[in-house]
Amino acid sequence: MSRKIRYGMIGGGRGAFIGGVHRIAASIDQQIELVCGAFSSDPQRSKDSGADFFLPAERCYANYEEMIRTEAALPADKRMDFVSIVTPNHLHFPAAKAALEAGFHVLSDKPATFNLAQAKELAGIVKATGKLYGVTYNYTGYPLMRQARQMIEEGKLGEIRKVVVEYPQGWLATMLENTGQKQAAWRVDPAICGAAGCMGDIGTHAINLAEYVTGLHIKELAADLTIFLAKEGRRLEDDGNVLLRFTNGAKGVLHSSQISIGCENNLSLRVYGSLGGIEWSQLDPNTMIVTSLDKPKQIYRTGLGYLGSAAGAATRTPSGHPEGYLEGFANIYRNFANHVRAVINGTTPNPLDMDYPTIEEGVAGMAFIEAVVASSANNAAWTPLDYTPTTRAKYGDATLASDRGGLS
Repeated sequence: MSRKIRYGMIGGGRGAFIGGVHRIAASIDQQIELVCGAFSSDPQRSKDSGADFFLPAERCYANYEEMIRTEAALPADKRMDFVSIVTPNHLHFPAAKAALEAGFHVLSDKPATFNLAQAKELAGIVKATGKLYGVTYNYTGYPLMRQARQMIEEGKLGEIRKVVVEYPQGWLATMLENTGQKQAAWRVDPAICGAAGCMGDIGTHAINLAEYVTGLHIKELAADLTIFLAKEGRRLEDDGNVLLRFTNGAKGVLHSSQISIGCENNLSLRVYGSLGGIEWSQLDPNTMIVTSLDKPKQIYRTGLGYLGSAAGAATRTPSGHPEGYLEGFANIYRNFANHVRAVINGTTPNPLDMDYPTIEEGVAGMAFIEAVVASSANNAAWTPLDYTPTTRAKYGDATLASDRGGLS
């Protein structure tokens, strides 16, 4: 197939934040082309937003239902290949369901759905339609996080014992949602965001990264969530602290906050095994500290020859040229698009191109949200996660190209 992969976007029009990030990420490798969209719930704003992107007026739709119906009727050489969903949370499930059932692959912003029941239903739809589904837990796209994952898979850290993951922000330390700030307003509205605020917005990113790097799954957790601005009228938590028990017996700690004044997007991960550990921070994403029982600390840097195949495949520039948030996000889009291309061509995907979050991670994220909310409501009682994970395939494992379902 000698053309770019074509996609349509639902949401992400004028005034949106994450839509622009998705469009930049999709365009970085020049393999994907935006051809249509329903960019807003306001039909005129959708049309105006499409004009901003120089799209034909007839492919700037009033709503996602019209977009999916019209695109499905177009000739195969013109219609979109997949849908990118970048709306607020409450629309993720109906938009994904409509696209999958119309025969389109889907790449959705996180969380996958509004609640766990929807996520499990969506997993069934993905399996029934045979279409690809990805969710943009984008921090897994950083080269050094892929390096850490590969090192752990190869046993270089030994048996994993302790995981510490943090994602503090400070932008909601005041009632920003009352100032007309659109991004703040919907994130603290339970009718749009869902059962969790901070944990649904960034806590799911943190826990996804911890599970991705370690290969472990959370068995149960104890959560203490707080709405520090409850007296001012906030309805969803803006801070949370969670103890974690993993399926292999490892223990963990998650701290996620949006009232930590001075913090930006301070995502960090520390993993400790029986033979060594790793330390990484998004504020310096091209550096990872590796510790060992009997050696001095080592500093790993992005773009150097001693890194493994996973990090190498996720790196675009020589060492010393910083790669960050947008490039990591682009790795999710590139891998997903390469998988779509392989499906269209009827060829076997490169196993490294299968490295993007799927419906399994989508269900896991929703199970985490429901568990932390339930635990906190029960005085931080230990609460199991209501889903059954599959065994994760390793790099180079041919089963990466097979069905990655199996959720129950």
